[in-house]
Amino acid sequence: MPVQLTSNGIPVILAGDMNSKPLLQVLDIKLIGSAQERYRFVLSDSVSSQQAMLATQLNDRVKTGAVRKGSVVQLIEYICSKIQNRKIIVVLNMETIIPDCEIIGNPKIYAESDTVGPNPISNGIPQPQRTAIPSSNHSSATNISNNSQTFRPTVQPAYQPPPSYKSHGAIMKNEAPARIIPIAALNPYQGRWAIKARVTAKGDLRRYNNAKGDGKVFSFDLLDSDGGEIRVTCFNAVVDRFYDVVEVGKVYTISKGSLKPAKKNFNHLNNEWEIFLESSSTIDLCPDEDKSIPQQQFSFRPISEIETAENHSIVDVIGVVISVNPSVPILRKNGMETQRRILSLKDQSGKSVELTLWGEFCNREGQKLQEMVDSGFSPVLAVKAGKVNDFTGKSIGTVSSTQLFIAPDSPEANNLRSWFDRGGRTIASQSISRDLPAGSKNEKRKTVSQIKDEGLGRSDKPDWVTVKATITFIKTDNFCYTACPLTIGDRQCNKKVTKSGNSKWQCDRCNQEFEENLVKKSWAALPRTST
Repeated sequence: MPVQLTSNGIPVILAGDMNSKPLLQVLDIKLIGSAQERYRFVLSDSVSSQQAMLATQLNDRVKTGAVRKGSVVQLIEYICSKIQNRKIIVVLNMETIIPDCEIIGNPKIYAESDTVGPNPISNGIPQPQRTAIPSSNHSSATNISNNSQTFRPTVQPAYQPPPSYKSHGAIMKNEAPARIIPIAALNPYQGRWAIKARVTAKGDLRRYNNAKGDGKVFSFDLLDSDGGEIRVTCFNAVVDRFYDVVEVGKVYTISKGSLKPAKKNFNHLNNEWEIFLESSSTIDLCPDEDKSIPQQQFSFRPISEIETAENHSIVDVIGVVISVNPSVPILRKNGMETQRRILSLKDQSGKSVELTLWGEFCNREGQKLQEMVDSGFSPVLAVKAGKVNDFTGKSIGTVSSTQLFIAPDSPEANNLRSWFDRGGRTIASQSISRDLPAGSKNEKRKTVSQIKDEGLGRSDKPDWVTVKATITFIKTDNFCYTACPLTIGDRQCNKKVTKSGNSKWQCDRCNQEFEENLVKKSWAALPRTST
């Protein structure tokens, strides 16, 4: 079938068009990058060709063969970015019109000094023409007879120039508002962008100290109407601008941030990028509620699947709360005290799991759940971003990004509530949170020589034994040191201090001196055993 590509499609895109939805041909595809797969295209309008980058969410089009060399495609969403003084077309969305086609015309790499041709000029922007491809003697071109049917794209509106902003006076280059795009379309090759999304989670303000000095940081998660998620991080002076502005549940328009690869050790969202806001970044509250953006997005896994989940992985789980233990104080490794509360969840999979609440979760949701269970009611609890632990079997714990939803209004919660009330309450469930039956951990009696000979306590998991022995020696020298009493963020400094005078001690990290009655004795780190 004869194919008519969009005349001057490449020059028009490079001139700033984002609306004409041109019909182009793929001349070449190349996989670039090792840590992160990206595909580089060469696109042609039969006369000119230009390099392009495919957005990562479209990688499957290449992997499945939907797009290959020779394919005729229609660009639906795209932008033109300048990278190292070269213009690159970034394809955000496209449709394959013809999967296989011979090369059309004799395209050459487009140079910006080239003239666009006889197109009319409006406001300095060339307008695309819709002329037929003339017959030629090129071996790759297809001759078109007078009676042949010429293919035209189904959606190809005429290019409209960008709107003018008269009320703001003369607009210089790049001063017009950035176009709002889906979160899934974000990539580092874009020069200007804006997203509209709801804040689904907001982390605590954290302070840190490193070789560069003291600092502070906080992050929040965004969700847009297309289901795209991404994390936003702010440091230092940017924290002062936005920490009090951002509220969970509100919708904002965000622009002028930089994109960097997400650190998957700390970021569980399904996005390879993370936004870092800068001094020029903007966050604008959308005053009208946008119901097209959901309040939250879950990816629930049955409790039976948690049993095979990787240690430290982040999961969403929903279950009925069947027991809640009292909150107890726990001394953390940094010397600070926190609260811990353990409760149990069960679901239709026939399994139950322990959920460990830490810190403020114990007093907020934990206390409310205990009151509900004590009154005889077992509520449904949805856990967003819980962390899997395999210390004794499999359990789930809260982290700073975890969110708890008591009796949520969702199909999953309603189905679980109905199952539990119709008989699920009395169905026995097997806990995945214990390697051994309760009370059996310390029943293995061992001598010290048996512990050594059997190599107990040297594997990834602990070995539980009971030992009866006599204490023959207690090491009393150098068991503790004089430490700095200051608190940095939520951590005790605990740096060893040196004597700087008759009654004063110096901390090199904090660069401060203390009277002897203010410093404290801190336990030195001793080797841990798992027996």
